[in-house]
Amino acid sequence: MGLDMRIRNGVILLTMTSCLAALPGASSGQRSGHDDAVKEYRLTGRGRQVMDGFGASDAWSMQHTAQWSERDLRCAADWLFSRETDSAGQPKGIGLSIWRFNIGAGSSGQGDSSCINPGTRTECLLAADGSYDWSRQAAERRFMRMAKERGVETFIGFVNSPPVYFTKNGLATNTGRGATLNLKERHYGDYARFLANVVEGVERHDGVHFDYVCPVNEPDGHWNWTGPKQEGTPATNREIAAVVRALDGEFTRRGIATKLLVNESSDYRCMFSTHIADWQRGYAIQSFFCPDSVDTYIGGLPTVARVMAGHSYWTNTPLEALVSIRRQLADTLRRYNMEYWQTETCIMGNDTEIGGGGGYDFSMRTALYVARVIHHDLCVAGARSWQWWRAAGGDYKDGLLRMYERERRFRDSKLLWALGNYSLFVRPGAVRMDIEAVNSKGKVIEDGESNVTGLMCSAFLNRDGRRVVVVINYSDSPLPFRMRVSGKSSRGWRLYRTSDADGENLKPVGEYGKRLKATVAPRSVNTFVEMTAGR
Repeated sequence: MGLDMRIRNGVILLTMTSCLAALPGASSGQRSGHDDAVKEYRLTGRGRQVMDGFGASDAWSMQHTAQWSERDLRCAADWLFSRETDSAGQPKGIGLSIWRFNIGAGSSGQGDSSCINPGTRTECLLAADGSYDWSRQAAERRFMRMAKERGVETFIGFVNSPPVYFTKNGLATNTGRGATLNLKERHYGDYARFLANVVEGVERHDGVHFDYVCPVNEPDGHWNWTGPKQEGTPATNREIAAVVRALDGEFTRRGIATKLLVNESSDYRCMFSTHIADWQRGYAIQSFFCPDSVDTYIGGLPTVARVMAGHSYWTNTPLEALVSIRRQLADTLRRYNMEYWQTETCIMGNDTEIGGGGGYDFSMRTALYVARVIHHDLCVAGARSWQWWRAAGGDYKDGLLRMYERERRFRDSKLLWALGNYSLFVRPGAVRMDIEAVNSKGKVIEDGESNVTGLMCSAFLNRDGRRVVVVINYSDSPLPFRMRVSGKSSRGWRLYRTSDADGENLKPVGEYGKRLKATVAPRSVNTFVEMTAGR
């Protein structure tokens, strides 16, 4: 299959010179010999969402590096955040622009009585006597400073549980309770003051400003936080609204510029329907941002960002659900004039296509699977931001980096570099450009953005005027790719590829003029970056 990419009057055309019939599992609309065969993809020139960035979180990872030196951590920080290249043009890192910091609840001081696994317990900056101890969470805060030094632009503070001093059961997990917020009613104001103090304190002590704070995390999970041995609490929509109102009042009174995010739903379906949980913890978009929702409407509060935050767990298979759930989410977001951030995902037990979450995978198997999720979150759900769960982890598919605590070292992965095909080149403020797929008669036959097994294309226009085209080849075959550009001053394009081939980790594999012929390697993620004069 070949592609001819052209720009006419500012419109980019991706023209296919043959069909996708050779691709295993090619979706309908891609079969040769039929009127519904795709001939070309058109980037119509219509802008879609503005991109706010790509990121990951430090949750339970960097706290285990307290005895490590900054030199031990430098490689990981460079891999995650650097935008520099070496003398051969090879990127040193993936240039993440967002960092999520877990504001701890204090379970580590409770030891085994915390009912939480040792590796996921956290310190709390608030002490039992009401003072603040800024020697706590020191390792996590050090790595956050390293992120800022390397150019990270947006910082998010997220909370799994209120401080243990304020919870109903004295724990940072919901063990033995129902499906309501594990926070005593008399401490709603204390919780708001705690988060305000943390925002001000981190800026004062670490020079890092939290652009956003999310006070609840996965409050709608069907497990009610009684099963997972992690910090966490359920919450009803009414309780979330009450917490947000308390925070809004405190932040407004103090003149804190930090915005509030809601509500990090555990599943997209909880955002527009109930899905397992009952009505009190479903319909998050409608509940928080429809003025008719008298008890739960928070959309008019000055500190609340008009951005819904959610997680794409449990929605990535089967392939039909991958597309249909995101279409429903996008439709609901449009109805209430809302933006959306995908703030957390990793591989879980139901991701059976790649063997579930157990056992770390350094190969393209996981990387391609995740790239497909990224593509559909951006192009179908319309996410303005996409964030992976943990920056580093153990022998599980939840870390961009594999962490070895005893050896005090990290190892990179194809997953890391595949995310970099987006994060390094699609910078904050870029506009995603619309795509159409047409047949040989010029008829639009599908949206061009919901392919699940073959070639997946997305394009972006950065604020500096440079265009970026990301092409995922999910097939086992190399595909010829032709791209012709006219009507705009350009030196051509540089291609970066991530694949299972040795050394192909965002590797620059060629420079091409306005008219080029290239081959898209099998099972690879490829980024064509426009080169302008002097670059």
